[in-house]
Amino acid sequence: MFRDRADAATRLAVRLKGYRGKNPLILAIPRGAVPMGKIIAEALHGELDVVLVRKLRAPHELELAIGSVNEQGWTYLADFAELYGGNAQYIESERQTQMRTLKDRRAHYTPIRPPIDPTGRVVIVVDDGLATGATMLAALHGLRDQKPARLVCAVPVAPPDTLARVADLVDDMVCLETPVNFQAVGQFYGDFPQVSDDEVIALLQGS
Repeated sequence: MFRDRADAATRLAVRLKGYRGKNPLILAIPRGAVPMGKIIAEALHGELDVVLVRKLRAPHELELAIGSVNEQGWTYLADFAELYGGNAQYIESERQTQMRTLKDRRAHYTPIRPPIDPTGRVVIVVDDGLATGATMLAALHGLRDQKPARLVCAVPVAPPDTLARVADLVDDMVCLETPVNFQAVGQFYGDFPQVSDDEVIALLQGS
């Protein structure tokens, strides 16, 4: 569906053109969405920052997300978390581990400034795609508490059921494609390389 993240971001920017000139705050979920956020922020004449969220990993399947946590500590748990060993003690331990990682990442990514305040702003949260939507849900909950004027989610691709869950939390939902046969975000990109921390830092410093 998309050549690469730049292609997806350019197409999203077209759909978001109504926010041009409104000084939107573009918040990208690291690391993959940060190059996309840069393109969208430039197209809309907005500001770029990151919104930091971490997945909560299943105890015996570390690649499986059973939930997520944001910088404020708000925690989302999938309804299947307990089936994969996510009892209360494990969840709290994993939550603390991931919050330490979030603190370290914030210090690493924006060492000379605090996060840009979303209060009263048009805030557009960008990711390179949604699968379960766990990280996006945690990001949106944290941002809603900070009272943006308008909260927007913008992604290139997501399965219909995930899209419906996320849409309930935003004022505007922009998604380019909603395929039913969804295994992973990367399957919808011709080129889907990893984005490094150094790339993220360079993009944020140049914003």
